[in-house]
This record gives sequence, structure tokens and C-alpha cells, in this order.
Amino acid sequence: MNLNSKKNMFFILKILLAAVVIAFASWLSGKYPKLAGFIIALPLATIIALVFSYIEHKNPENTITFAKSVLVAVPVSYFFFIPFFFAKSLNNNFWLIYLLGLLLLIIAFFVHKFIVSLL
Repeated sequence: MNLNSKKNMFFILKILLAAVVIAFASWLSGKYPKLAGFIIALPLATIIALVFSYIEHKNPENTITFAKSVLVAVPVSYFFFIPFFFAKSLNNNFWLIYLLGLLLLIIAFFVHKFIVSLL
């Protein structure tokens, strides 16, 4: 097996693992939404991505910088959820709430960018 084949197989493995985690949480949310929310809130994606990043690039400095960026990104990513707390005043209009959340995520990106530049 040549190097390109190994890289492609590793890439496919990463996609499959991420898809399984997302699909499982989505399925679980129908029966146990609180448990599914807890599972998704776990840093599973980060744990998996950090390991894959290190295995793929073998660069501890970049992997540590990656982890620090995630640490900053987690709290600012909560901006997305703010409109959901105002669901009643927004008439429980899911798409409006969702779009406002995405707009706040764009703002959060710039907050993240500023904070990470200070590290």
C-alpha cells in the first residue's frame, strides 16, 4: 500500500468516526434528548481531532496550539445558543432562532480570532 492510499484510508476513517458520533447522538436525541445533549457537549470531536492531528502531523507544538484555540473557541461558540433562550419571545420560530444563532457565531469567530491573537 503506497503513502497516498494510507492517507486516503486515514481520511476516510476520520470521516466515518465523526459521522458515527453525530449519527448516534442524533438518533439518541429522539429517545433521550438530555443524554444526547450531554454526549454532544463532551469534547469528543476535540479529543478525536487532537489525536488525529498529532498522528498525522507529529508536531506537538501545533497540536498544543490547536488545543489552546479550542479552549478559547468553546466558550465563544456558546453565542450560538443565546437566541434559544429567547425562544418564547421569538414565538418559537426555529429558523429565526437558528439564523440569529449563526449570526452570533460569526461575531464569536471574530472574538475568538482576537483572543487567540493575544496568546
